[in-house]
Amino acid sequence: MAKDEKPPARRQVWLDHRQVRVLAHPLRTRLLGALRVGGPATATRLAESLGTNTGATSYHLRQLADVGLVAEAPELGSGRQRWWRAAHDVTSWEPSDFDDDPDARAAIEWIQGEQVRHLVEVAERWFAVQHEWSPAWRDAFGMDDIFMALTPDRLEALQREVYQLLRRYHDEADPAAPDARTVQIVLAAYPLLEGKR
Repeated sequence: MAKDEKPPARRQVWLDHRQVRVLAHPLRTRLLGALRVGGPATATRLAESLGTNTGATSYHLRQLADVGLVAEAPELGSGRQRWWRAAHDVTSWEPSDFDDDPDARAAIEWIQGEQVRHLVEVAERWFAVQHEWSPAWRDAFGMDDIFMALTPDRLEALQREVYQLLRRYHDEADPAAPDARTVQIVLAAYPLLEGKR
């Protein structure tokens, strides 16, 4: 497969206790995200883009590989170059999966907090440069919210349905279109804490 050729679609992985513990590290979450967004890369290339050193990057890629979250891409390497790719497109879990393991539960809570910190960072970078984008893009981007009273079953059904819609748009995307850009879409649902549990 050529370096610019898109690899075949990969599956979703449900995190186990060991994977959660390995992923709960700032550089590892960033490495996995970079490989998912940017595609296969070498440790050197990842270190440059993430502002870290190659030794640390290589070490943490091996830690991720040991639990199956990233994989080597030997068909892309030449000579001593070692290429890596994300092993899955989507990492999922249910928070209650780790109720029996305080360490894994703490790791999941850290990962969730890191996701929020990353979203804030992405939003702030956008706010700083949005004036440089066309009116069409500025009007297309943005956030929305809505409040509703739902049961857990209805909330899960709603999220499944919205995710199916997002998957359809993802699968129909044409990254080669002249005006196409990679867009991050976030689906989040949280309770109003003054309400009952």
